[in-house]
Amino acid sequence: MKTQALEMSTLLSDRVNQLEASATLAMAAKARELRAEGKDIIGLSLGEPDFNTPDFIKEAAIQAINDNYNSYTPVDGYVELKDAIILKFKRDNNLQYDRSQIVVSTGAKQSLYNIAQVCINPGDEVILPCPYWVSYSDIVKLSDGIPVEVKTSIDNDFKMTAEQLEAAITPKTKMIWYSSPCNPSGSIYSKEELRALADVLQKHPQIIVVSDEIYEHINYVGEHASMAQFEDMYNRTVTVNGVAKAFAMTGWRIGYIGAPAEIARACNKIQGQVTSGANCIAQRAVITALEAPVSKIKYMVDEFKDRRKLILDLLSEIPGFECNEPEGAFYVFPNISYYFGKNLKNKTINNATDFSLYLLEEANVATVTGDAFGDKNCIRISYAASVSEIKEALKRIKEAVS
Repeated sequence: MKTQALEMSTLLSDRVNQLEASATLAMAAKARELRAEGKDIIGLSLGEPDFNTPDFIKEAAIQAINDNYNSYTPVDGYVELKDAIILKFKRDNNLQYDRSQIVVSTGAKQSLYNIAQVCINPGDEVILPCPYWVSYSDIVKLSDGIPVEVKTSIDNDFKMTAEQLEAAITPKTKMIWYSSPCNPSGSIYSKEELRALADVLQKHPQIIVVSDEIYEHINYVGEHASMAQFEDMYNRTVTVNGVAKAFAMTGWRIGYIGAPAEIARACNKIQGQVTSGANCIAQRAVITALEAPVSKIKYMVDEFKDRRKLILDLLSEIPGFECNEPEGAFYVFPNISYYFGKNLKNKTINNATDFSLYLLEEANVATVTGDAFGDKNCIRISYAASVSEIKEALKRIKEAVS
């Protein structure tokens, strides 16, 4: 049997054998496995709102079913949904796109994969400010690109400076990918900070920017800034967004891009050969979601803000957790390097992965190692969970490390 298993592994491509599994999904799977064994696991690993999808969106989906939407959809999305996305970009971001620049996909992750596939050639470098969302690096590698990590720290709220960007650019640099608000740090680039990065990029017209704005509305500091708002960056920026986070629609799987028309056409072309158009019912529901005023989802953002205060207060009571105050999203990204080299209940903590596994095994709390996000000193903790779960989880963590 062992010989047969080895032979089977050789049938798989080098591409998939070298691919890392998603750390967030792996931790969630491990937590489910332990729950199945009867353990009381509190999951603070997934970035999934614990709210139900708002009723007005669900009603739109039901109406679409009753209206017999059941056929294949256009590869790049219904025209009515494209128009709703155009409206949203103009209303919320002061960005003007037309239908030829919009592509709807099966989640923002597919949007990112499409972009990588159509823009990256073998050996092209893609700058990733660290920490970055867990899938960026492997999506780049799957497209034969080379991820170039730019290290940031808690001291500057995990944001890349213009000087760091300049130093990272080489003749092989093709793209820069970043998220704002950031997963995992919750940091938000201000308009002034983006302008400083844009000024560097003006010297390098070959570089395309991918601005991942999926957490746009989960913002606790005010105005959201987009790289594409600058006239001199508009034609080289791809703006990625979706409805998973702010609308509590993770399972509906709808993401979209606003992009230069040539890139949008290329994404449409590759998507036509891979998945074709996104789900018809979900698309009809998203039309209603995006056309509604943003105020209709404010109750969720207000609740996340309250939970942010709660989790920061509780973490401040635990020695060795160094936190900044995230400005958006629903994560904290504490530096826990204080514990490296220490012995906790006869287990030596060598790195963030050891610490995250220790919390799972000893505290029954699922978090995600910062290694997955390009930062070896931190762990990501999601507060997209109930107040009672957050309180109990932090109580367990405090006891486990005391």
